[in-house]
Amino acid sequence: MAYTEEKKDIEHKDFTTHPSSEQDFEIGSATDKDALVDVDRSNAGSSLMAYFNIVCVVAGTGILGIPFALRQGGWMGLLILFLAWTMSSYTAVVLIRLLYVNGKVRLSSYKEVATAAFGPIGGWITFFFNAWIALGAPILYMVLAGSNFNQLARGTVAEIGDIEWTIITSAAVCIPFVLVKTMKEVAWMSAVGVVAILIVVFVVWIQAIRDGPDRSLIEHNAVIWEMFPISLATISFSFGGNVVYPNVEASMKNPRNWAKVAWGGLSTCGAMYLIVAVSGYYVYGTTVVNPVYNSLPDDAGRIVAIVVITINVVLSAPILTTSFALDVEEMFNITVERFGKIKEFLIRLVLRVSIMAVVTVIACTVPHFGALMSLIGAFANCALIFIFPILIDLKLTGWRTKPYYELAWCALTVLLGLVGMVFGTIEAVKELIAAY
Repeated sequence: MAYTEEKKDIEHKDFTTHPSSEQDFEIGSATDKDALVDVDRSNAGSSLMAYFNIVCVVAGTGILGIPFALRQGGWMGLLILFLAWTMSSYTAVVLIRLLYVNGKVRLSSYKEVATAAFGPIGGWITFFFNAWIALGAPILYMVLAGSNFNQLARGTVAEIGDIEWTIITSAAVCIPFVLVKTMKEVAWMSAVGVVAILIVVFVVWIQAIRDGPDRSLIEHNAVIWEMFPISLATISFSFGGNVVYPNVEASMKNPRNWAKVAWGGLSTCGAMYLIVAVSGYYVYGTTVVNPVYNSLPDDAGRIVAIVVITINVVLSAPILTTSFALDVEEMFNITVERFGKIKEFLIRLVLRVSIMAVVTVIACTVPHFGALMSLIGAFANCALIFIFPILIDLKLTGWRTKPYYELAWCALTVLLGLVGMVFGTIEAVKELIAAY
């Protein structure tokens, strides 16, 4: 494949050479298309499908913890929600722009972008964080799905235990993960997952309205400073999609629409988060739990919420694991051109089954949803969303290419990421230890 050959030809060249201004190079522009070696987009999908991929992956379980994040940090958490939305949207656009910053070949992954800026060490550090999220989030999904299935089966012969249901769910997820090769092919799962998320938002909103009159004495806090970092970590997890963005953009027929797709998808998530956060925390206050549907009355509405969010996480897991597998397959050049169709499929089969086996084992070992959610959000998402894109961008394009207000925004973004990463990780580890 020409793309792979061209990448090999330039992999030892200086990637820090960049345009004098970020605006000098526009993704997918006609003048640069003739010189730029891009990914093969002959069978790429629409921008709408990319939008569904973003909303499905980002909103998934993130929406369940938003009211609890307000319980942790108080109403001031809404400010963090706004900042996390705008900052994550900004860095989503920056990250994809950096894939093209060399002007010669589109880089394929977050790791390659970091390598271009900070060398092999920077690339492998980024890959470590990337793997933490790309595998950690599916682990989280399997824990949640196993718990939900067992909860739905309560009182029947199917109530066999959370771990057993986690194993069954992981086996079911492994099937599309192995059979589906690219992000375009998982887009239909994302579309169904988005519908499931919208149903959850509607159910939580309606149930909160119905339950509101009986909760008039519920307490609320304006701000809880000592728990604010962990609240930030939970909210940052709710906007974690950077690990899949390079592969989502690669699946788009028209990459010039990426900024619209990213802002549109994350704005949709932000709007849904706002509805669930305000209704959930206002009605249940300091009694709200994570996931939020466990705060709802034990009736049909709660069952519906559990069912549809379980559908969403089961459909979201293959998207994240597929993105991680594509990065690994790119690293080891696992292609049909190199191995042939049959051998390539067998290698990919072994690789992806092994990935899913690791996910399953860890999911059965650490079945504490809330603490795991906070730990993943604090440790990896804060770095991948708020810190690394800014540092890499400044290294590759230079700070002189940006106006002062953008530099101030970049500094605030990095600061927010550092606070959430350091203090959030400490609190999340304490929470995880206490859970055991």
